[in-house]
Amino acid sequence: MNRRHFVAAMAGVMALAGAARAQEPVQLGSIEILSGPNAAYGVAIKAGLELALDEVNAKGVLGGRKINLIVEDSAANKDQAINAARKLIGRDKVVAIIGPTLSNEMFAVGPVANERKIPILGTSTTANGITAMGDYVFRTSLPESDVIPVTLKKAMDRGVKTIALMYANDDAFSKSGYDVMKSAAEKAGLKIVDIESFGSKDSDFSAQLTKIKQLKPDAVGISALVEPVSGVLLAARQLGFGPETLFIGGNGSNSPKLGEIAGKAADGLLVGSPWFVGKPTAVNTKFVADFQKKYSKEPDQFAAQAYDAMKIMAAAIDRAGAAEPAMVRDALMQTKFEGVMGPFSFTTGRDPASAEGVVVLVMQNGKFGIAP
Repeated sequence: MNRRHFVAAMAGVMALAGAARAQEPVQLGSIEILSGPNAAYGVAIKAGLELALDEVNAKGVLGGRKINLIVEDSAANKDQAINAARKLIGRDKVVAIIGPTLSNEMFAVGPVANERKIPILGTSTTANGITAMGDYVFRTSLPESDVIPVTLKKAMDRGVKTIALMYANDDAFSKSGYDVMKSAAEKAGLKIVDIESFGSKDSDFSAQLTKIKQLKPDAVGISALVEPVSGVLLAARQLGFGPETLFIGGNGSNSPKLGEIAGKAADGLLVGSPWFVGKPTAVNTKFVADFQKKYSKEPDQFAAQAYDAMKIMAAAIDRAGAAEPAMVRDALMQTKFEGVMGPFSFTTGRDPASAEGVVVLVMQNGKFGIAP
């Protein structure tokens, strides 16, 4: 073979290799809680991501390439979440990461992704300071600071003037939610009569609740994940708290698991949310129907947020023109999206740009509905 033929042959081989690479799946990672007491959040998120991915891959990105989603279980353990991120970045060569589930996990994983210049997108991380970790850290979930004031206003419309606060003091999400709840209550003019804390794995809340009951507040605000919130409500009903005391939850209460665990004890609890299952838009109605068809149950807020997040990430990858993390990061900043959560874009600080869609929900008979 002469030199001209050899060069032509090599060019053909390289072209075929390039074409093959162009059709390889785009590697996308996700870190979620799929085991342990907080798995309800991660399981719902994974379901929302996979439903959206079915739709995305029907068309493809970057000229027809599929997205391969690699989901790692963090088990709500920060070290396990960090190891998952290192695996996704180092071995799986992901273009971006969705998750992790909880704010305290994101505070551990965010710096790892940011240092490696891999975009990371939280769908349920609501604590203050999440996106301040770096230019590659994004979130689609509204911060508690946008949601809790709306919930407290609804409570005040019902005549609430005094409030006691309870929070889990051993995780970043719950502590941040408490800080927001305390600040929002003070700004709204509510009188805080007592503040009590507990551990997220505690099962006895009688001492804190007995003290609160003696003070007779109009409301009790709880910042914690769904398991301890359920425990507080069950204990409160056993101690004789009735409908005269309004219970208010933060974002950790936004799970159907609350009704499953606490049952009637959760009736009447108020919580703010950027989404509800009965939202009467065409895109949401289709999402709910498709979710029910695929999983034989209704979606929750965490599934809805994840569904939109996958669509937002896929659109950014496509808009970037290449599966390159830095280009995907820049494309995320250009997001203009209409999803089940409503219109969405990022601020310059990589937070959601609008909190206009916040609604206040009430738990009744094991399900959330719009609070009257």
